[in-house]
Amino acid sequence: MNLEDKAAIVTGASSGIGRAIAVRLATAGARVVVSDVDEEGGAETVELITGQGGQAFFFEADTSKPQDNENLVKEAEKRFGALHIAVNNAGIGGPSAPVADYPLDGWEKVLAINLSGVFYGMRFQIPAMKRTGGGSIVNMASILGQVGFRGSCAYVAAKHGVVGLTKNAALEYAPQGIRVNSVGPAFIKTPLVDSLDEKTKSGLVDLHPIGRLGEASEVAELVVWLASDEASFVTGAYYAVDGGYLAQ
Repeated sequence: MNLEDKAAIVTGASSGIGRAIAVRLATAGARVVVSDVDEEGGAETVELITGQGGQAFFFEADTSKPQDNENLVKEAEKRFGALHIAVNNAGIGGPSAPVADYPLDGWEKVLAINLSGVFYGMRFQIPAMKRTGGGSIVNMASILGQVGFRGSCAYVAAKHGVVGLTKNAALEYAPQGIRVNSVGPAFIKTPLVDSLDEKTKSGLVDLHPIGRLGEASEVAELVVWLASDEASFVTGAYYAVDGGYLAQ
């Protein structure tokens, strides 16, 4: 998958899946804007890329703020001259509670970052890609963009929304050469999951027929394929990376 001379944005790229995506895009030849609210982690991601001879820089942005999304796209165009790829990956888990007990501020924060943040991203990424002559957007959904999960109503609602938003954008901008797809990881080995106790982690493993948790690199491979010309006939799709979770 050759992404030579392509300019990419990855949000939530300071750790976990976002970091793996940013690094994999760079190894495929893309120049990457590493974006997050975590400057220290973002700098580490940039070092991983530049240490392997890639091109990257960090730009701090809160995806729940429209102005930050606009500034992020402007900086990408300023530094790299165009925008070809955007991965809207930033997200949070939020509180755990049943619907009738779910904290209102928790609902608002999860929706602001996980759903509105994707909309704000595309709101400014799409015009930039139109100026470029086309591009590829990959929105990070989840297996919970397809099914429910007790105690996670805000996250489930937001990720279902991301899948629908992705389909709508794909229909609207296919004529302009902009492809928009979503990816649905199951439980992936990230620092957050690694911090759980062994009993909890074992319970998570049992949810996946393949018998293990996913690796961030496995999600990154799919994202890079969707971003590349090898996926030129793919738009409006949802791809699960779930070890068989949704097949049950």
